[in-house]
Amino acid sequence: MTTTPTGLFSQRDEGDAVSFVRTFNAPIDDVWAAVTESDRLARWIGFFTGDPEQGYVEFTMNAEGDDVTPARYNIRRCEPPRVLQVHTTDDFGTWDLIVELVETDGVTTLTLSQIIDDPKTIENTGPGWEYYLDRLVAALTDADPNAIDFDDYYPAQKGYYLAIQEKLTGVK
Repeated sequence: MTTTPTGLFSQRDEGDAVSFVRTFNAPIDDVWAAVTESDRLARWIGFFTGDPEQGYVEFTMNAEGDDVTPARYNIRRCEPPRVLQVHTTDDFGTWDLIVELVETDGVTTLTLSQIIDDPKTIENTGPGWEYYLDRLVAALTDADPNAIDFDDYYPAQKGYYLAIQEKLTGVK
């Protein structure tokens, strides 16, 4: 785990994005399960209800305190165990997220890309994804995700992500 910012601006077919990479000494199926199965998601970020076969689920964050409302996440692309793309709009903005997994010799690389809907949100969402992905690392290595403190990420990483925002908008 790291509290050094790792997110990078990337241009994708879907639009401008901030992308984050984490590497796991785990098979792709294990990492896929950690990002697609409700009980495994609950270990590090939240849980869902509903049947993904319907094309959507109701997702609830569980590391954001007690006053969290479920949001409908539409599943735009699901190619197990390699690609998952989901989309939602909630009180905090529009979320178009793409998880891509690649395994080489038993090591799985996860890339999470958030398509940028509103560049002004990057200063918050960048540190947020760093925090949650480090919680995922903890969950997959049998460490305690709750030992990871968001205060180590924000506001410490805010300046790094403001620089990405500035690149996109040209506004300081």
